[in-house]
Parts: sequence; C-alpha cells; structure tokens
Amino acid sequence: MKLPWLAPVVDHPGPLVSVHLDTTRTDPQSAGELEARWARLRSQLAADGTPQPMLEEIQESVLAPSPLGGRHGRSLFATDSEILLDRVLPVPPLAESVHRGEFAQLLPLLRLTPFAISRLLIVVDRAGADLHLRAPSNPSLTGAPNGEDADTRIEGGHDDLHKGSRSGGVQHGWRADNFEARVEDSWERNADAVAAAVEKVLREQHLDMVMVSGDVRAIGLLKEALGRETRARLLEVPGAARGTALDRGPFREALSRAVADLTAQRQHELATRFRESQARDGASVAGAAEVAQALARGQVEELVFVSGHEPAGIEEMLRTALATDAAVSALQEDTGGIPEGVGALLRWRDGTTPSNSIGSMSGDARRE
Repeated sequence: MKLPWLAPVVDHPGPLVSVHLDTTRTDPQSAGELEARWARLRSQLAADGTPQPMLEEIQESVLAPSPLGGRHGRSLFATDSEILLDRVLPVPPLAESVHRGEFAQLLPLLRLTPFAISRLLIVVDRAGADLHLRAPSNPSLTGAPNGEDADTRIEGGHDDLHKGSRSGGVQHGWRADNFEARVEDSWERNADAVAAAVEKVLREQHLDMVMVSGDVRAIGLLKEALGRETRARLLEVPGAARGTALDRGPFREALSRAVADLTAQRQHELATRFRESQARDGASVAGAAEVAQALARGQVEELVFVSGHEPAGIEEMLRTALATDAAVSALQEDTGGIPEGVGALLRWRDGTTPSNSIGSMSGDARRE
C-alpha cells in the first residue's frame, strides 16, 4: 500500500508525538475507560516533555465522539506546537501506545494496513441511489470528519414509479398497459442515471470494493445499466434501504463480513505473491539485514512485514520505505515463511543484491 499522506510526518523534524489509541465508545462504560486510559498515556507524554497546550489539543481530539460505530481507533502525530496528522482507524491498534522522540512511531499504525480498504456503497431504489464513498482513513458510513469522503444523492428525475392507478381505481386495457410501460421506463432511466454516476466515481477513484444494497428490482436494473467491468466487481450486501441507518443491525454485520472476506483474500494474495517471488531470481529479498541493504539503495518496491514478528530495526525500515516512495504492507501474525518477519519486493537488482532464495540465505533455522 502506498502511503503518501504520511510524508508530512516522515519529513518533519522532531521532536514528534505519536498517539495510537482504541477510541471505541459504544456505551458510557467504554467512554469512561477511554478517558482513564488516555489519562495514563497523557501522563507519560507529559513526563517525556510534551507541552501542556499540545496535550490539551490532543485530548480534545482523541476524546471527541467519532461517527464511526463499533470498534475503531485513532492515530495522531504532532509536533510540540501543531497536529500534523489525525486519522480515524477502521479497527483499534493491536496495542495502544504513545511516544515522543526524534522520529514518529509508525509501526502501530502500519500494522493496520490490511484493514485499509477504500469502498463505494450504493444504496439504490427505483427513484435513484445514495452513494457512500469511504476512504481507509475514515471508514465511517455516517460522516466524514477527515474531509476525504463523500455522500452523494442521485435522483433519476423520472417519477412514474408505482404501477397501478394514480387515482386508486383499477385501470384496464391500453391505458393500464401504457401507464405500466411508463413506470418501467422511469425505473430504467433512473437506473441509467445512477449507473452514470457510479461509473464516474470509478473513473476518478481507485477503489477496493464496490457494493450495492437496497431494492431488489432496482439492483437488477442497475446491473443491466452498468458496464461489464463494473458489473463483474459489484458485490451485493443485502439489508440496506435509502433513508435508514446504515451503521447498525443486520446490514452492519453483513457489511463487516464482506470487508473481512476481502481482507482475508488480500492477505492470502500478498503472502502468496511474496512466497512465489522468492522462487524467481531477483524478485525479492527477505531477512532484516538484506531488506535494510535494499532499502538503503532504493531498490524496494514494497516492504512486507509480519505483525508481531518484526525485527528490531523495523521503525527505521518503515521510515526509509516511505522516504523512497515504497509501498508498505503488513501481514497478520500467523503468516509463516518470511525470515525474521520482514521481506521486500524489489524494483531492480544487480550483482551485489543478496540472494532472494530463502533456503540460501542462512543455515539458521531461527530465521524462518
């Protein structure tokens, strides 16, 4: 995953403050627990020299209610005088932490890259649709505090929507047939308008998921109106309707399952891609020393690490990867086959690049 939005943090001189918190507040008890945990972490930052005005500003941010329902987190980076970056996270960090030092503490945030999924949710009926566009930095379905996401309401403009008599009586013959034909035509034209809006979003945004929910008949018409490529990637998630809450109940559960399935699929594909690259000459290196050397030479296209099994120098590796415009991706902790928990897919190699073969790298079995 490319992370250009972290450049202001990586490039800024220290001291820098890093905060990674579980900001879930589903009830008064969890809100109180958050305040207590933050109080302890705030004391640690104060002891490390963070100015009181900045502590107050950070506290206001991390304790403010988030529009995101369910479990979630927050990562924040600041100097002693300004907040550089404040991000809502789709899941809590694996471990809460605060840090003040010469460099930002990036690992708690970057361990969550598997959960960074951009998506478009289309909630459709026969009059039009609501488009909910969500970036990984703000996975909420009910708001956009980071200013990166958008909700768009699409109305087709054709309002003969209901079959049957406008006056409530029964119509027969050509009049009824004609009216029902106009209704069908209205539905189709409204679906065309929604399809045009969806295709425009997909041209402008690189999205991981495109989901649709709502009226069954309207979904069918929308599929017919979409292009073949868009139709092929469209995922139906039942249970939503226009004008109803999207962040609770069965629909939220169905949405969570769909996102979890995609997360698992992407993790499998990344692990498989790396393992296969180890069999291809020059495609990758693995192990702390080998990866550090490749990073220093600007050879790394994508840095891959296993959460919970990172080598001691992982923070410096992450900074170097971001500074050289390399992608960074985490694998979940049960992923095997990556020596010392870190590897790199390469842009290029030469005669001095270490061997990319796991078996030839070391006779030390502890590296795997």
